[in-house]
Amino acid sequence: MVNIKKLESELWESADLLRAGSKLTSNQYCMPVLGLIFLRYAYSRFKMVEAEILKDRPSRGGRVMPVEASDFAAKSALYLPKEAQYDYLLNLPDDIKGADLKNKDGHVMTSLGEVVNNAMQLIEEQSEQLVGILPKSYTDFSDELLSELLRIFNNSALDEVGGDIIGRIYEYFLNKFAKNIASDDGVFFTPKSLVKMIVNIIEPTNGILLDPACGSGGMFIQSGDFVNQTGMNANSTMTFYGQEKVEYNAQLCLMNMAVHGLTGVIKSGDEANSFYHDAHNLDGCCDYIMANPPFNVDKVKAESCESAKRLPFGMPTVNKNKEIGNGNYLWISYFYSYLNERGRAGFVMASSATDSQGKDKDIRQKLVETCHVDAMISVGNNFFYTKSLPCSLWFFDKGKNEGIKDKVLFIDARNYYTVVDRTLNEWSEWQLKNLNAIVWLYRGETEKYTALLNEYRAVLGNGSFEDILHKLKDELKALQKRAKLEVDNAGRTDKKRIQAEYDKMISEKNEEITIAKEAVWLYEKFGDGVYADVLGLCKVADITEIEEKGWSLTPGAYVGVAPVEDDGVDFEERMAEIHRELLSLQAESNDLMDTISKNMKGMGL
Repeated sequence: MVNIKKLESELWESADLLRAGSKLTSNQYCMPVLGLIFLRYAYSRFKMVEAEILKDRPSRGGRVMPVEASDFAAKSALYLPKEAQYDYLLNLPDDIKGADLKNKDGHVMTSLGEVVNNAMQLIEEQSEQLVGILPKSYTDFSDELLSELLRIFNNSALDEVGGDIIGRIYEYFLNKFAKNIASDDGVFFTPKSLVKMIVNIIEPTNGILLDPACGSGGMFIQSGDFVNQTGMNANSTMTFYGQEKVEYNAQLCLMNMAVHGLTGVIKSGDEANSFYHDAHNLDGCCDYIMANPPFNVDKVKAESCESAKRLPFGMPTVNKNKEIGNGNYLWISYFYSYLNERGRAGFVMASSATDSQGKDKDIRQKLVETCHVDAMISVGNNFFYTKSLPCSLWFFDKGKNEGIKDKVLFIDARNYYTVVDRTLNEWSEWQLKNLNAIVWLYRGETEKYTALLNEYRAVLGNGSFEDILHKLKDELKALQKRAKLEVDNAGRTDKKRIQAEYDKMISEKNEEITIAKEAVWLYEKFGDGVYADVLGLCKVADITEIEEKGWSLTPGAYVGVAPVEDDGVDFEERMAEIHRELLSLQAESNDLMDTISKNMKGMGL
């Protein structure tokens, strides 16, 4: 797995070192640098799709037919003319003046900046929605600086990272360039695993999808992937609409969509402020709503909201200044209002909104009474990239089946995640599938659950998941033992190679163990496919129970607390062991201090 945080910091350090050595300000530098990342990522996807096209390509007279722009359009991908391909730019001669290169209008180019500007213009010709969007200020850069930036961003790790990679690196860079922009009004990048969870539960297949706080477009990217994986073409079956107040983000969203071959209508600026404008006139028209809106926004003008409508449950609390002190329930009301008679919504929201009081509680009661709240998921800390706050995922479904019409599924997933590093958690692919499986069983979609069990068996083999896990753990122990023995007995020249070979095998075995653990986690709770409430994890509650809980939508209020599992470790024995380790470390530390002291005396210090 690519260490995306390491990649980001490496890219940033190199790029910022160059900025510091130039006369450009952060604002002049930010978008052009992101434009180069766009170019590199677009090239990565271009090569991947080109390989797919060439796989089944007919040949004439022994020559394979060359790929064309139309081939890429059929695959929902962005076509790059030769002069806009990253390796072409990377391998240009140092002396651009002497190379006699002409731009798309036939004029001779005299600097690398002109060549990169030309590449951006050629790409804009391939995608109507990119016209006027891509940065074209590369003549502000010296040829040496631009050449070095192209080299820095030619990082193969960018080939391996899917989803909204541009958005993720963009936020990292923007946060470094201008922190006040990145954290303005509670705006921050939506992590991939939260986006995937929303998309997997909403299951967009055809119709209108709106994200009224679309940022860099992650919801669109993931939805497009979901549709394309079902064998349909996202651009043919879906219509994407977005609103984004920050122009920078809207620009990035269009770039991001273009790289993934998606077309959409994105509005930005003041007219796209979703608090006051339904910019696409989509109230009551949407099949799907997905969003990660800014949380806890204050000082929202109440009269402007009222005249903008989309408030089926009434206004939240208005203060004496005729302002709404917290915009969370404006968003929640808008998302519901945008849906058509069978629409689904999934969005991220501040945890506090699930049981906030006052007018919020009245709105929440009316919302629950519609019977359109489908599922609520609590998410733990450290899922967000630049914030550590917990959140909830809310799901509405106006087309719920009769069996669950007056019910809501509550999932408390705060203790279910994979640690990426000290400050970041996520759901792995298998954890996403497991959480999704709970929703399938609640909806009565047992065939999807069965398909997931078969997927586990295809990876792990047949038999009891518990037995497979024990077997894999035994294999890992044997592998580690063998590795130690062989490395210890190897000659000095072979040690590194043998260690690397075993490290790879041990890593692969650990990956299998992780998958087996997830299979056991799922199967011990739901067996061959029967939904059951699980203490501390999930519960289906009806409207009566929700009313008894004061109309709270906090999963923890319903699922209870799971019993603490006995890990089989003898507490006293473990404490004695830790004490022995501590004494041993203290002795080592004292020996080391004595040695340092003697050495310093020997040096006359």
